[in-house]
Amino acid sequence: MSENGFHVHGPHDHEVEHAALSGDPFSARIAVMTAIFATIGAFFGYMAGATQNDALLYKNDSAIRRTEASDQWNFYQAKSSKQGLAALGAVLASGAEAERYRSEAARYDKEKQEIMVQARQLEKRSTELEARSEASMHVHHRWAQAMTLIQIAIALAAITLLTRSRWLQYVSYGGAAGAVVLGVMAFAQV
Repeated sequence: MSENGFHVHGPHDHEVEHAALSGDPFSARIAVMTAIFATIGAFFGYMAGATQNDALLYKNDSAIRRTEASDQWNFYQAKSSKQGLAALGAVLASGAEAERYRSEAARYDKEKQEIMVQARQLEKRSTELEARSEASMHVHHRWAQAMTLIQIAIALAAITLLTRSRWLQYVSYGGAAGAVVLGVMAFAQV
């Protein structure tokens, strides 16, 4: 990483660079394998971040819809109170005044029904968005698992390069294969 002319290599980066330039076929294969794993890991990392952001957006939208639904229910309650007062006025008043209160009570009842429909729609939308958020978080976890496994495969590749151990090379391949399987599962949203 460079900043203000200062460049820091990690031990793994240094070994991979030397292995790639050494002319040793084993080292060159491990260096290429590591570069491929890192590319796959970059994709997994991007997808993990993207699905986490989607989940957070869905969760936020769900909370907004839930708040809007709550506002509608409060409005509904206010209309119920007004309807009750109008009904009481109709009982206590007589003649034209009583009729005016009855018509107000009927109007409030009609308005309440419209508000109730809207509040229920907002609650339903909130529930749908919450489910989408949960699904996105599940997919995010799959991408994160794939990313973790590919990072382990990269670390094993570095150890393979240092120890020149063939069995460790195959363990690294196995870790990368497992990461790819998890990535495919995440892509398929399983």
